[in-house]
Amino acid sequence: MPRLSSDPEVAAILERELERQRTTIQLIASENFTSRPVLAATASVLTNKYSEGYPGRRYYGGNAYADEIEDLARRRACALFGAEHANVQPHAGASANLAAYLALVEPGETILAMRLDQGGHLTHGSPVSITGKTWRFVSYGVTPATDDGSGERIDLDQVRDLALETRPKLIVAGTTAYARVIDPLPFRQIADEVGALFLFDAAHPAGLIAGGAHPSPVGIADVVTFTTHKTLRGPRGGAVLCGAELARAVDAAVFPGLQGGPLDHVVAAKAVAFAEAARPEFRQYAADVVANANALAAVIAEEGLRLVSGGTDNHQVLVDLRSFDPELTGKEAQEVLDRAGITCNKNQIPDDPRSPFVTSGLRLGSAAETTAGMGPTEMAEIGRLLASVLRERRDEHAVAAAREEVRALCKAFDPYPPDAGR
Repeated sequence: MPRLSSDPEVAAILERELERQRTTIQLIASENFTSRPVLAATASVLTNKYSEGYPGRRYYGGNAYADEIEDLARRRACALFGAEHANVQPHAGASANLAAYLALVEPGETILAMRLDQGGHLTHGSPVSITGKTWRFVSYGVTPATDDGSGERIDLDQVRDLALETRPKLIVAGTTAYARVIDPLPFRQIADEVGALFLFDAAHPAGLIAGGAHPSPVGIADVVTFTTHKTLRGPRGGAVLCGAELARAVDAAVFPGLQGGPLDHVVAAKAVAFAEAARPEFRQYAADVVANANALAAVIAEEGLRLVSGGTDNHQVLVDLRSFDPELTGKEAQEVLDRAGITCNKNQIPDDPRSPFVTSGLRLGSAAETTAGMGPTEMAEIGRLLASVLRERRDEHAVAAAREEVRALCKAFDPYPPDAGR
């Protein structure tokens, strides 16, 4: 890759980060490797432009090309997902969700969403989030765990009962730590039964939806929010999709409701990513992401680690560490795996007795290493390495040996090979 910065201190840090990404296994479910064209657009001269407002309605001059880029990104997003309207300005999925709430629900009104420790997101009403401080959230969860793995799925009976009891203005589907497909149709039916609006937070499965590996909520939900940097493999950012009747309210909520000028260089990178996700080969990528998650999950289960909900239908694998080793916390597991070159994150599991800072579980994702070219064989090898490191976590020689195995594996699957462009 070209020199990352002419500032020697910054360049040195960026070079070390590039080396980390190229020599360690990336299993964080909310991360991916972008293409070089996405990286180039993110670093483009559009970072110099300030463009409060929307195409044709800006508060500054000189926005002819910023307008072209944003219109292009909006058209590509609508075509990719089959939506009537797209807002591509949100800086993140959190701000996309906040904008959707602001557009649809008055402060203090009731929203029904998934509880954080059951797999929901902070912006689904956590009391530490501005969403929980602004609206009244009622939370649903998952069914109890079962020996056959059929439990720990979204409890749709509970969703309906709570909706009938509390009559929310908005029902939210979508998760941050959930390894199963979410069918939007039952949520739509419940929302219609109680006269609620329906929002689908597609932050995690957006790329799988674009690639046909997850059912699309577009046209079923009133509003769909998503991030562009997870399974969609684009730059860090968010977006909102909706029907034409809600376009004005959504746009006004993003700007001037929540944000100032958009990050035009990131909007350009989003346009690149939408075009990449529209290519036929992206459908194969989405299918491979799911196949790789299943390969990883199968080996982890064979190694004695319990899979939350018994497996996976998407890019995520949620692991309950308690039956493997009651003393092993998610925090300790994350730290020792990091030393072995396997990057993942601690995560609460349903009804976790430990705090979000400690946790009893891990969240693993297959999207990034699928982008790097790994397949089921490599994911199985990663699963065995992960289990071995956790078993021998107090033996630094064993951890160091695993680190060398990881380094050798990554050498064959460099996401940014020096002699290739993608």
